[in-house]
Amino acid sequence: MAGGGGSSSQCLSYAGCNFLRQRLVLATLSGRPLKIRKIRAREEDPGLRDFEASFIRLIDKVTNGSRIEINQTGTTLYYQPGLLYGGSLEHDCSPSRSIGYYLESLLCLAPFMKHPLKIVLRGVTNDQVDPSVDNLKATALPLLKKFGIDGEGLEIKINRRGMPPKGGGEILFACPVRKVLQPIQFTDPGKIKRIRGTAYSVRVSPQMANRMVESARGILNKFLPDIYIYTDHMKGVSSGKSPGFGMCLIAETINGTILSAELASNPQGQGAAVLPEELGQNCAKLLLEEIYRGGCVDSTNQSLVLLLMTLGQQDVSKVLLGPLSPYTIEFLRHLRSFFQIMFKIETKSPEEEHKGGEKVLMTCVGIGFSNLSKTIR
Repeated sequence: MAGGGGSSSQCLSYAGCNFLRQRLVLATLSGRPLKIRKIRAREEDPGLRDFEASFIRLIDKVTNGSRIEINQTGTTLYYQPGLLYGGSLEHDCSPSRSIGYYLESLLCLAPFMKHPLKIVLRGVTNDQVDPSVDNLKATALPLLKKFGIDGEGLEIKINRRGMPPKGGGEILFACPVRKVLQPIQFTDPGKIKRIRGTAYSVRVSPQMANRMVESARGILNKFLPDIYIYTDHMKGVSSGKSPGFGMCLIAETINGTILSAELASNPQGQGAAVLPEELGQNCAKLLLEEIYRGGCVDSTNQSLVLLLMTLGQQDVSKVLLGPLSPYTIEFLRHLRSFFQIMFKIETKSPEEEHKGGEKVLMTCVGIGFSNLSKTIR
């Protein structure tokens, strides 16, 4: 693959089960083989979990010619990446993590496929751990458009909702392919002009959604009038297999920055019942906290924006982010190992900006990664 020169054949070696997705995604894009040892070696139930095995199967589906070797206990994984192939696929995600866990990584890989990716994912659409499908639809898709990945081929469609523990949700993700990515200069988030959102409820009273909306508006109306929160009550087959409700809020600025926050109710049979009023209030507070952190990209999509900047044309890209999450910091280290790329990181203190928390200005020169499958046409 492009970039890296002679280093592409060296096998990278890691230990531990953390950041498995990052490593597999970057190995696939850079074409470098990967070995991960000691995956939960010391635990009573050692090796890869079912959701990780499911993720590895998904990577195997979207690529062509990948070699994956896992030892009997599942504590060692060897991965030799093939070519990103794409096409029309379907995949059953493990119900112990949400579809967002899988979708986040597909968003990183999709623009570089040989054929445009059209994939149906089944499982849990909204949970308390991973970014929900609603969140990624509202924040990650506009982000891809900034890099020139757009057109009618780009969509995330929620056919059915599925709440944990049983899931039963289904979504469609489609993404066009691009030969090269445009560099971005995205340093002024701008002022917030409107708040949108979705309050969803499945297999509970439809009134739950309205109660969440009321309490969220109670907090947000103090700041700005343009608030519209859709209520989405799915019935019958499209409501999945477990009851639950939750909310995803989006703040949009005049410059097209989108910040998001979300919450979901406790899964059936786990933890105390949550009042929809409390959930609505807490979600609004989380959104205000995300706005305080600020930046041009919210904390869920920091690693996606940094990856797309890295893979852009050989030109300067800049983005202003809020405080970097620990996941993003590790991602920057991985970018350095796989693509030998370093970001210039400048902290901007809030005194200069008069807005919210500390900000970080990230600058890099893209490696000029080109989608090899597109050069032949």
